[in-house]
Amino acid sequence: MRFAIAIPTDAESWRVVRRAEELGFARAWFYDTQMLSADPFVAMAAAAMKTTRIRLGTGVLIPSNRLAAVSANAFASLNKLAPGRIDFGIGTGFTGRRAMGLGAVKLADMEEYIRVAMALLREETVEAEVEGKQRLIRLLNPELGLINTKDPVGLYIAASGPRARQLTAKLGAGWINTTADVAGGIAALEEMQGLWRAAGHERKALDAVVLTGGVILEPGEPADSPRAVAQAGPRAAMLLHRAADAALMGWPAIANMPAELADTIAGYVALARQFRPQGAHYLENHRGHLMFVKPEERPFVTADLIRLTTFAATEPELKERIAALADAGYDEIAIQIVPGQEHAIEDWGRLRRAFA
Repeated sequence: MRFAIAIPTDAESWRVVRRAEELGFARAWFYDTQMLSADPFVAMAAAAMKTTRIRLGTGVLIPSNRLAAVSANAFASLNKLAPGRIDFGIGTGFTGRRAMGLGAVKLADMEEYIRVAMALLREETVEAEVEGKQRLIRLLNPELGLINTKDPVGLYIAASGPRARQLTAKLGAGWINTTADVAGGIAALEEMQGLWRAAGHERKALDAVVLTGGVILEPGEPADSPRAVAQAGPRAAMLLHRAADAALMGWPAIANMPAELADTIAGYVALARQFRPQGAHYLENHRGHLMFVKPEERPFVTADLIRLTTFAATEPELKERIAALADAGYDEIAIQIVPGQEHAIEDWGRLRRAFA
């Protein structure tokens, strides 16, 4: 099992990425959340120049943020700074779009975006829609060496629904699954493996990544201790933000909601109805998303919420969970490191050594 980190992007993320490399982490995933954190390509460029081994990926890029050609050029530019260490992670957009009151990008649009970007990275001439018209485009001067299109850029798709997983299998891409539930994560992997085989791929060719967050609790430490809330609370609060979006924006509701969280979630949704300006509750709902727990939402970030939605447990318990995921066929676990809690990487690095 490889260990990776996932980070809300900072222009100086290279500092924690370099430490991750020293601790033996295999990859760093950079969030593409333009209303909340820094630009991933700027941060990845700095990290590329400050590291030598660790892989660097967008975790995950939102197609609507840039033209496919612009993203292809950015990946090829990074690939010159860190040859063969760059990964193109992509999804339909959650945080970055919801923070602007927008829903997900259409799956068909994401597929087209991938088609164009990957073709350009292969130095192909590709037909693409630009400003409403179909045009032939290609990267015109790769032979000058200003960018690197020779070393491959890995493709990973964040796919939580069956149609997105089918697309992942169709394209033979790596798969990113966000979960904190071992049983649910294994069930999702089994579904993904079935789709993968149905698409004609060998099972061992699937590269499956678990993206999660949490905290390594000390013996007897409650899941809602100040330290646990700081490190795992932002990941746990994501469920609250999703519930508020579903109630106030009409976006898809959360499937299989744990019954024991019903009152907590209802309380937060009631709070979110008071967010201003009216009609733009998302401005407050997503402030701090995946980065910090806001004072007003702290009463709803309970021990139960943290335990049920994150990898918050003692070291022996976490070793068992991660071993179960590895035995099921996951290849990598990516742990979120939140701003101000960068020292947590030392704890996760210690746990990583148990799987070396």
